[in-house]
Amino acid sequence: MKKTALITGATSGIGKAIAQILASNGYNLIITGRRQELLDDLSIWISTETEAKVVSLCFDVRDLNQVEKAIDSLSGEWENIDLLINNAGLAVGLEPVHSGVVDDWDRMIDTNVKGLLYISHKISPRMVAKKDGHIINLSSIAGHEAYPNGAAYCASKHAVQAITKAMRIELLPFGVKVSSISPGMVDTEFSIVRFKGDKEKANNVYKGLTPLDARDIADSVLFMVTRPKHVNIDELIIMPTDQASARDVRRR
Repeated sequence: MKKTALITGATSGIGKAIAQILASNGYNLIITGRRQELLDDLSIWISTETEAKVVSLCFDVRDLNQVEKAIDSLSGEWENIDLLINNAGLAVGLEPVHSGVVDDWDRMIDTNVKGLLYISHKISPRMVAKKDGHIINLSSIAGHEAYPNGAAYCASKHAVQAITKAMRIELLPFGVKVSSISPGMVDTEFSIVRFKGDKEKANNVYKGLTPLDARDIADSVLFMVTRPKHVNIDELIIMPTDQASARDVRRR
């Protein structure tokens, strides 16, 4: 019997790559995101290229009412979720606190922290009830370090790390696995969103170096979820060879 995975932020980048690799490796998929047309495109790919079943849910993880309505709409076999990938997240802006944009802070904290909590709050009780399941939270190297002009984003990812560690302890008595993945530079829409659509600035982030690809992170997720039941990968930090810390990179 195939397992079922729910992936937030599956419309592009890391979330999309995770959906594709899991669908190709025996999982049925519940994919979520805010862009229905991209969810539709991914659903078609999954149905055409794999043997997986797929359901898409279009909603914003920042809105608790939308989260509850979407998850409560699942019925039948889709209620039994074995794997939760809390991938939805973003960085917006790159300014110091004294001149930062409050709306940007709210967007990051509401998505990266509260959204993760909202989804986990809806899904984890099902795993507790059956004493089985796995939750993987997508963090960042920014969850381990702080850098100038990134205070709110770093804070949000430090929060992801703290939440993950607490959940690991809380869910231990029920046999539910909890893990986190902290990537360095990954060439996705991340920088385009951070710079609010300025592709030139976004491209300069990766200029002269080879960043990670979304598939690199998806491969790591597949490794995590295929370990034996007695093995939990608590945390992975994955960096490009050209990056040694949040600020130390080799450009050629």
